Amino acid sequence: MSEPPSSDPRPTPTDQETGAGPSGAVEPRRPSLAPVVVVAGFMVVAITLVLIGAQRSGAPPPSVRIDRPGTPASPRPVVILMRDFLFDPTPFVLVAGETVAITVIDAGLEPHEMVLGDAAVQAAWSAANAAATPPAPFATRPPASVAPDVGGVRVWLDQGQSETVIYEVPVDQELQLMCHIPGHIEQGMIGRVELRPAPEVGPSGAP
Repeated sequence: MSEPPSSDPRPTPTDQETGAGPSGAVEPRRPSLAPVVVVAGFMVVAITLVLIGAQRSGAPPPSVRIDRPGTPASPRPVVILMRDFLFDPTPFVLVAGETVAITVIDAGLEPHEMVLGDAAVQAAWSAANAAATPPAPFATRPPASVAPDVGGVRVWLDQGQSETVIYEVPVDQELQLMCHIPGHIEQGMIGRVELRPAPEVGPSGAP
């Protein structure tokens, strides 16, 4: 006696849906190449960025042209970015005897300071920061300070902060640019200062 036809209303899957071949055997599905293509694309982009960064780091710094030095009545605006752990730009170009308005920006992820001055100024702030370093973890940091006659200029900022200071550039000092927060100099946070001579002023008063 023959069996009655099945009353199951569900359709029978085709060979294409089950992955079966002409002989009825199930063939394995081929893995998608999309993830491999995406990863390879990311690797190409990352390598390109590394090569660009290496090329820029090996390139000489751009030349700085100063048409007119700053004066007390009209300070020349300049910007210093404090990164982790370097100053930008370097060299920091100043003209002997000029007045500048320095806008300092903490563009890093940590607090930083800018100390601009000669070796005596740097030594004073180095000692002040060392004395103000908390003796134990999570201790409150006391403010660092130096004697009023030390000279130079110092700006201490948290991440994302900025401050503008007026600075009269000395004519007979070898200036340095440093961050004396403990550990930062050891990581390379020392900037170079290029002090240019003051231009000669002609009969019309123009350099």
